[in-house]
Amino acid sequence: MKYTVKLLIVFLLFIHGLVNAQERLIQKGNEKFESYSFSPAIDIYKKVLDKGYVSADLLRKLGNSYYYNADYKEAADTYKQLVVDYSADVTAEDYFKYAQSLKTIGDYDTSDFVMNKFIEITKGDGRANAFNDDRNFMSEIEKNSGRYNLGPFEYNSPYSDFAPSFYKEGLIFSSDRDTGNFARYRHTWNAKDFLDLYEVNSDSSSVDSVKKIDDNINTRFHESTSVVTKDGQTMYFTRNNSEKRKTIKDEKGIVRLKILRAVLTDEGIWGEVEELPFNSNSYSVANPALSPDEKTLYFVSDMPGTLGESDLYMVAINEDRSFGAPQNLGSNINTEARETFPYITSEEILYFSSDGHPGLGGLDVFATKIKRQDFSGKVINVGKPVNSNSDDFTFIFNEELRTGYVASNREEGLGYDDIYSFTETRPLEFDCIQKINGTVRDKISNEVLVGATIKVIDENNEELLSTITDSDGNYNLELDCNKGNFVRALMEGYVPFEEYIRVSDGKPKIIDFYLERDNITAGFGDDLAKLLQLSTIYFDFDKYNIRKDSEVEIEKVIAALEKYPSLKLKVNAHTDSRGKDSYNLWLSQKRAEATVNYMVSQGISKERLNGEGYGETKLVNHCKNGAKCSNGEHELNRRSEFIILQ
Repeated sequence: MKYTVKLLIVFLLFIHGLVNAQERLIQKGNEKFESYSFSPAIDIYKKVLDKGYVSADLLRKLGNSYYYNADYKEAADTYKQLVVDYSADVTAEDYFKYAQSLKTIGDYDTSDFVMNKFIEITKGDGRANAFNDDRNFMSEIEKNSGRYNLGPFEYNSPYSDFAPSFYKEGLIFSSDRDTGNFARYRHTWNAKDFLDLYEVNSDSSSVDSVKKIDDNINTRFHESTSVVTKDGQTMYFTRNNSEKRKTIKDEKGIVRLKILRAVLTDEGIWGEVEELPFNSNSYSVANPALSPDEKTLYFVSDMPGTLGESDLYMVAINEDRSFGAPQNLGSNINTEARETFPYITSEEILYFSSDGHPGLGGLDVFATKIKRQDFSGKVINVGKPVNSNSDDFTFIFNEELRTGYVASNREEGLGYDDIYSFTETRPLEFDCIQKINGTVRDKISNEVLVGATIKVIDENNEELLSTITDSDGNYNLELDCNKGNFVRALMEGYVPFEEYIRVSDGKPKIIDFYLERDNITAGFGDDLAKLLQLSTIYFDFDKYNIRKDSEVEIEKVIAALEKYPSLKLKVNAHTDSRGKDSYNLWLSQKRAEATVNYMVSQGISKERLNGEGYGETKLVNHCKNGAKCSNGEHELNRRSEFIILQ
């Protein structure tokens, strides 16, 4: 018995030790995950799974590690296990990353199904709205495809080559082809070597050769994503947060990214390297790009106020080389996911990469017009072959030559990331004209309003164009559907009304306006029907029930009563001259009551209404007893009037 108890105690201690070991391993994996060290995190999480331990949190972090490491096949398989085995614990972000991973491996049908799950549990998410607004985004991408001839970049290596930027007659790009001490200085984001900046074909002495930029720029840490001013004197580039040859971690143990600026010295080397003032030890600032006039710096950050995982920002460069305050480019460009790697052409087209806008999978390249720093224009997926179902990024373009470069980690590449050259054969079509037409009417009487003014107002409240309605109350407009605009209807004596037209695909749209009168000038005894230009309310011969065509007109009277709560009316009902006078008096009273009762049934207080029948005592034409009249002439007398009492 004692021996059995001892064995049990030993067994329990053994199990307890295993549990503690698993917990320690998971904790270590979580530390790697939280510090963006995704490759080591993957190795640790897989060991835990192999030992039979699994949870929703473990699968989520493993899936995310694969996702951020661009291993979308493994990410999709892991998210699938999470969704199937832990459906109650699945978050909206899990569904989104699962859908993106499926799209990247070409399973678009399942991706759409998963995106619908994402939409079901999200409210106000821009990615869900974009998916709902353009469920045919694949056809839109196909329409934009075929605009580029993709070619090789002869200086690719078996390593990671990306982030090209124009420099003199050649390029500067980022690579981990030769960073030395392979084992010691490993970049833990993706288990690749640390990156340095290289130049190629930048001067006559280095034609057809790749050389590393001097040591003032390149260190033993990451240097990447650069841009050089047109005069070749100033460089902005990205580097790990470091000081005195040591990296600096934030409170979460993460080494952040910063943008630095360097100046070309008289000796032809880069010096005066300095941090930009809006860098931080608590968040990353990276991927610099310059506006055509070089007065604005664009960049990527996850600073406070960021809408997603990373957003595009801009900051003014002052004449004294100081900087203004960074500004987020807004929700038309930035999503709840990743926006990164901006580039601005001479014609002020912003190209950037995103996995939040509808695309082919992974990061896709998108473009939008930003003239006068207007970021409300339509965001266009540039299509195949620049975009693929892998990550496509660091797009740059020379609009004069119509040539450029882009990086991708697609499978057919030589290394982990490769640079591709391209030639544009057909420009992107940013001009988008949307035809808007409609009619302007009086809201109560439904009469068309001739000569009403229709104005188009942009989001800065500036008037772009205007027109007036024709003799039928109709108008026609043509809008730039790359931008959101307000269409406003105005008419003297009426309350203006407007409708917002958001960025669209350019399909024609009909907008009918129904304007309310700002004031009705009337007094005791006036006929409201005449003031509102209502059609007469008629009754069938020998009937007092409300006809369907009359219901429409009575609803207009009800609308007036609802708009003017102090208004009180008397309903005067009439008959034609046929039949006995006493019967007609009774019939008209029933018609008055029927009219009043109808309005009461629609919510109007009976205290505001009165009704009286006048029989045939107030005919509107010559059709008295014995007169020869047509049915139409007699019908004119079978009517109700609405006399203002108060």
